[in-house]
Amino acid sequence: MQHFGKYLIFMKSLFARAESSKVIFNRTIDEAILIGINSIFIVAIVSTFIGAVTCVQTSYNLVNALIPRSTIGYMVREMTILELAPTITSIVLAGKVGSNIAGGLGTMQITEQVDALEVMGINSASYLVLPKIVAAMLVFPMLVIISMFLSIAGGYLAGTITGEITAQEYITGIRDDFIPYNVVFALIKAEVFAFLIASISSFRGYYTSGGALEVGAASTTAVTNSVIAVLIADFVCAQLLL
Repeated sequence: MQHFGKYLIFMKSLFARAESSKVIFNRTIDEAILIGINSIFIVAIVSTFIGAVTCVQTSYNLVNALIPRSTIGYMVREMTILELAPTITSIVLAGKVGSNIAGGLGTMQITEQVDALEVMGINSASYLVLPKIVAAMLVFPMLVIISMFLSIAGGYLAGTITGEITAQEYITGIRDDFIPYNVVFALIKAEVFAFLIASISSFRGYYTSGGALEVGAASTTAVTNSVIAVLIADFVCAQLLL
């Protein structure tokens, strides 16, 4: 509870004496490039192979001749949109982006760069942290959309190359009983996960004290806490929105 209260006070400090909108905008664009553009490769690799594995394993379990093969495409689409794309992508980004945010802020804290900003009259929390959170909430949904597309494409490639399913059967499956709201649900989850990962990682990094060992410990704690928060939020969102 002590850490949670400190976290809430930290979030309030972001807006207590906020920097100008122009400064926040410019900082947000820089952070969006660091968080989003630099994460596309890892998201693409993970998503493509998750879709491929989902397709192959679904095919392995469909042994009943009465079940149409197009069900494989349907299962890949539903699993990808509802769970795999937003949740697995966010967990991967919690490791990459979360540790980077915590490590960067922790290093600035122990080298007294944060204190220097405060001496100059700048709200360091607003200047350093708020753009990271806004940028994460902007780029995470984009990364999730890319993940959805590549995961379904990976399932298509794996199914057709291995001969488990024909291209027509797979396309029929991914078109069957499509519910557009599922995409909206996935993007809402992406926004929630982005806020949790960026804010928790920033909180852990901002309050780092000590030396290099503490920076490493803060990064590890940030990733662990972010992943736990994502999994809890995943359940809560599913319970409230579905």
